[in-house]
Amino acid sequence: MAVGNNTQRSYSIIPCFIFVELVIMAGTVLLAYYFECTDTFQVHIQGFFCQDGDLMKPYPGTEEESFITPLVLYCVLAATPTAIIFIGEISMYFIKSTRESLIAQEKTILTGECCYLNPLLRRIIRFIGVFAFGLFATDIFVNAGQVVTGHLTPYFLTVCKPNYTSADCRAHHQFINNGNICTGDLEVIEKARRSFPSKHAALSIYSALYATMYITSTIKTKSSRLAKPVLCLGTLCTAFLTGLNRVSEYRNHCSDVIAGFILGTAVALFLGMCVVHNFKGTQGSPSKPKPEDPRGVPLMAFPRIESPLETLSAQSLINLPKITWSRLKHCSI
Repeated sequence: MAVGNNTQRSYSIIPCFIFVELVIMAGTVLLAYYFECTDTFQVHIQGFFCQDGDLMKPYPGTEEESFITPLVLYCVLAATPTAIIFIGEISMYFIKSTRESLIAQEKTILTGECCYLNPLLRRIIRFIGVFAFGLFATDIFVNAGQVVTGHLTPYFLTVCKPNYTSADCRAHHQFINNGNICTGDLEVIEKARRSFPSKHAALSIYSALYATMYITSTIKTKSSRLAKPVLCLGTLCTAFLTGLNRVSEYRNHCSDVIAGFILGTAVALFLGMCVVHNFKGTQGSPSKPKPEDPRGVPLMAFPRIESPLETLSAQSLINLPKITWSRLKHCSI
């Protein structure tokens, strides 16, 4: 009865954890939406020098005119790791030896009284769910950094179009904190104040590193030793080229791209190593039973082995009464 009560109690707790995870995921998506699509968080107005050469690069146009548009970037970032995880898990599940180890690791659990989750579905949901959470979390970190710092893009002065005839811009070493000196398009100027860290670099390296960690930790191939390195290096190289593209188009500084790479790498490593535990099952492989400590076992439990010396001593004790009686009889005579 005690085992049944504990099992029923654990089943009733599982839906609570699922509800909490859904609330956290919904809050993360909602916060990312407010950063991306609303003006809830105002960008910090950072000062500048009118003659700063690092801010006079030509305007490359809107993000839709970039070589890597936001739509293409987000589709590739979301689709590539999802497809790799989905194909990898299904392929491993159809391999008999791998399927047996996965079942031994995951077991089949009950989510309350609503439905069953087999090991395959559970692993796919966990890996893809953690990836989606990390993608939105990285986007939040990037937007928060851009809003707080207000770092200027390399083309800021080109779109700002400050009044160079004013008294503030005539002095070459005059630092200008007045944001009203700009005469350009206000919407373009506001976007030009969001450069640090690079969003494209952070999201691309996060997606590539997460997929790479999954491939190296989960997929086991014996036929080809170069398949996994080529796939992993290809994804990492794509993320690296995405960051270089931002610098070549004068949309970000080198420091912005490096900071984005560091941020995306940190989030991917944390989720891969601490949350999904290097993409392994929550339950490890069944361990072998430990041998019992002989010091804790009573002596009567051990098998008794009679030595030749003990046998001889026992025979001597049996013949001892006869010898003693014969000696006493001889003495009496």
